[in-house]
Amino acid sequence: MSKQELVVLGRTGGAEACCPGLLTAPLGEDQAVELAKVFKALGDPVRLRLLSMIASQAGGEVCVCDLTPAFDLSQPTISHHLKLLRQAGLIDCERRGTWVYYWLLPEMTDRLAGVLTRPAGEALPVRTETAGATS
Repeated sequence: MSKQELVVLGRTGGAEACCPGLLTAPLGEDQAVELAKVFKALGDPVRLRLLSMIASQAGGEVCVCDLTPAFDLSQPTISHHLKLLRQAGLIDCERRGTWVYYWLLPEMTDRLAGVLTRPAGEALPVRTETAGATS
């Protein structure tokens, strides 16, 4: 992973690499734009299911012919959703003859997990009651 990629996701090299930026400092505009693309790709139920089906596949890859029957959608629609997941950097693919095989890019899901995980041992902030709050 390049230093630029780490910075985009709110992380830096060295000892700080384990500390997600989202929970330690506000995101910069560029960081938010980059993360929003990935979260937008995950924000659709069909794409989330596709990612889950690909990620959980024994052997690490799955043919598009095995994905399409699980949905009441046309093959071009499934291909469009897969394209958006590829553009977000969540999956990759390879054409083999007439079929396309997909696999998870764990680097991106690991980065997302790192961004959303609070540093180990750090306590959650104590919330104080605000005016108008109900119990």
